[in-house]
Amino acid sequence: MIAALSACAANPRADDPLEPMNRQVHAFNRGLDAHVVRPVTRGMSSGESKGESGPAGKAVAAVGNFGSNLALPGKAVNHLLQGKPAPAVRTTFRFLVNSTLGFAGLLDPAAKDFALPEEDTDFGQTLAVWGVGEGPYLELPLVGPSNLRDATGRIVDLVADPVRPWLGRDTWLVGLGGRLVSKAGERGRFGDSVDSILHESADSYTQTRLIWQQHRRYELGQEGDYIDPYAE
Repeated sequence: MIAALSACAANPRADDPLEPMNRQVHAFNRGLDAHVVRPVTRGMSSGESKGESGPAGKAVAAVGNFGSNLALPGKAVNHLLQGKPAPAVRTTFRFLVNSTLGFAGLLDPAAKDFALPEEDTDFGQTLAVWGVGEGPYLELPLVGPSNLRDATGRIVDLVADPVRPWLGRDTWLVGLGGRLVSKAGERGRFGDSVDSILHESADSYTQTRLIWQQHRRYELGQEGDYIDPYAE
């Protein structure tokens, strides 16, 4: 087994020519998760506050909602760039409802009362619709699995965020922090599944790459079976 894993690292796959570097970044991310992210997110979802039923869980959900709401105008723009006006209109309406009735996005009445769930998208998906190839697999520090196309998309989404000019730097950064809190909440809710992939598999790097690639390609409507990254 050890010899096989060593061979994989020494002979990168065609879609992962940067595997040696990626494995180093993965080791950093894995250590960060073990020593910082996992303990913090376990604390966020432990005891009476586990899930979203307790005070801490509700606070995490509210902060995450605030950050996610501020990301909606960018998602609406991406839907338009992909030639999908209907989800762009729904996303815009969701933003308006949550920004007003939802107290600046802290609550989510759009989903609960108006049947307008979030329709996620990003500029990486826009590039895919435009025919841009995914490029080599990348594992980014702090962020995790990605590829060249999606990494580029992340940068564009941040730099060209349509709410950034009129929000102001401080409020925009608070919203960005809210999105990070939302991701931390997901890590807490699906902790056992993440642990089994990241800390208990024989080769967590290969397992992470496989699950992320198949999940992302399925999201984009490309060939491949769906793999839920949080499945038990």
